[in-house]
Amino acid sequence: MNAETLRTALTELNGQRDLRVEFDHAPECSVHKALLIPAEEDGLVKVTDGERVYILEASKVAWIEIG
Repeated sequence: MNAETLRTALTELNGQRDLRVEFDHAPECSVHKALLIPAEEDGLVKVTDGERVYILEASKVAWIEIG
């Protein structure tokens, strides 16, 4: 998966839904009430729960669950 594809998949995150990400060879990450941060110059895919910012490395994502 590349950053553009991942960003497209995460467009449903509006601060009302939870996100769970499973990575290749790494522990999963869960973000409660996740919000996708708009694209910035650095090109990183970022989500937030309002307290923390999570940077997702698209090439390492195995699957995501939005609920």
